[in-house]
Amino acid sequence: MADGPLIVQSDKTLLLEIDHGAADDCRRAIAAFAELERSPEHIHTYRLTSLGLWNARAAGLDAESVIDVLLRYSRYAVPHAILIDIAETMARYGRLRLETHPVHGLILTTTDSAVLEEVIRAKKVQPMLGKRIDSETIQVFPSERGRLKQSLLKLGWPAEDMAGYVDGQAHPIELAENGWTLRPYQRLAAEGFWHGGSGVVVLPCGAGKTLVGAAAMSLAQATTLILVTNTVAARQWRNELLKRTSLTEDEIGEYSGSRKEIRAVTIATYQVLTTKRGGVYAHLDLVDQHDWGLIIYDEVHLLPAPIFRFTADIQSRRRLGLTATLVREDGLEGEVFSLIGPKRYDVPWKEIEAQGYIAPAECIEVRVNLTDAERLAYATAEPEHKYRTCATTRTKGAIAKLLVEKHQGEQILVIGQYLDQLGTLSTELGIPVITGDTPIKEREELFQGFREGEINALVVSKVANFSIDLPEATIAIQVSGAFGSRQEEAQRLGRILRPKADGRTARFYTLVARDTVDQDFAQNRQRFLAEQGYSYRIVDADDILIGDVEL
Repeated sequence: MADGPLIVQSDKTLLLEIDHGAADDCRRAIAAFAELERSPEHIHTYRLTSLGLWNARAAGLDAESVIDVLLRYSRYAVPHAILIDIAETMARYGRLRLETHPVHGLILTTTDSAVLEEVIRAKKVQPMLGKRIDSETIQVFPSERGRLKQSLLKLGWPAEDMAGYVDGQAHPIELAENGWTLRPYQRLAAEGFWHGGSGVVVLPCGAGKTLVGAAAMSLAQATTLILVTNTVAARQWRNELLKRTSLTEDEIGEYSGSRKEIRAVTIATYQVLTTKRGGVYAHLDLVDQHDWGLIIYDEVHLLPAPIFRFTADIQSRRRLGLTATLVREDGLEGEVFSLIGPKRYDVPWKEIEAQGYIAPAECIEVRVNLTDAERLAYATAEPEHKYRTCATTRTKGAIAKLLVEKHQGEQILVIGQYLDQLGTLSTELGIPVITGDTPIKEREELFQGFREGEINALVVSKVANFSIDLPEATIAIQVSGAFGSRQEEAQRLGRILRPKADGRTARFYTLVARDTVDQDFAQNRQRFLAEQGYSYRIVDADDILIGDVEL
């Protein structure tokens, strides 16, 4: 394309001109293998990374396809060094393979003996290996399967795991398609996972990741352990499985702070599994002392470090990660890749929206001014307190109230990070608040009241970020967040993306304090919106107060 929207640079950055007519097509194409770094108004910057290219390779893209996308959309000649680097980086995936040998058991084999020679000399790798079989093969201690994959990834030689999986204890699970059927992308996602044996499915919030999990369970026909973020999410999974599968109440157990039931399908919270007693993880026996055929990790981008550690020990079990975004703010995407598995299926949010399966959304940033007293407090605050100081400005309360009044009669979520701010908003707006301190029973009653329309608005903390199904929510007003977290932005936007009965557009407001770190963090969070093809507009709070802007 002589006048394409993309400029490919020799430092592995890709510059996308978003006002170009082909920008949307280009963005969708490069999102499969490049990561968005910056998203100001006119030019978005993506970067090619090894992990991004290896995930693309594992998902079925080859170097030729990636190069074809760059050549098709690039305005100028693509630097030859980049083309070579893409081909060589993607060729690294699968040069080493883990396989099961009928005589020698678990082996590491290669199509390039020099690569094998290189990695077996690494000090961290040597203790994981057994005897050398030939120039292209060496034994691996079965207990080291996960840790070896971690080490090889860090050495730049990601191993393709083809060693197979144990079937686990058989248990019949069928989809009960009574009045519903799997959507085409849900079926493709489940089949993509099953073909690979383990890995991650990336789908928008509201696109039915739970149903992908149920479809995977029907393919496994085995006992299943499902790991979720909290007890409310556990009970939503249980209700969905009872509705969508042949499973009965007696076949589904909850393993949480309040219950310790182990059944054919057991739903456990990350919190209970990572609870220590006497310096040890008291509940990890749940994972390694039962013959699970499938382990499902809900919201895999949030996995705590201890879960990675025990996942390294269970590599012979099929593992499915579900998430709306593979972004991890702690930089541990490599751990997800090596221990849960590579990305097996991904589909852009806008594509699902175009099919009518999630609601269209308008994203609006509202810039507010600090009062003079708040500006002084912000200027003199210690660095670690600056964000809280500006994010909790009282000016946001007035704007939140105005927005709630403007959208009277719609289902509204006011979302924030700081409990005192949320308590104040709850009082001033006269609507209930849900935080981590709200008892589970009360939380469930409030969420149910919201679903049924008895409650039109809720103030919620980060407990509502994950796995909470609120299908009729149409308005989200974000007053504060976890600094610049893109993953949180994805989850919060996802709260309002269930398709509405009347087809209306959802609105996602973010209230941002002008000329502060709040504004800086907002820009980072909005990278996620840009990555998925959402545009957002910036409006001034004063214009809203005087009615000078259309919302």
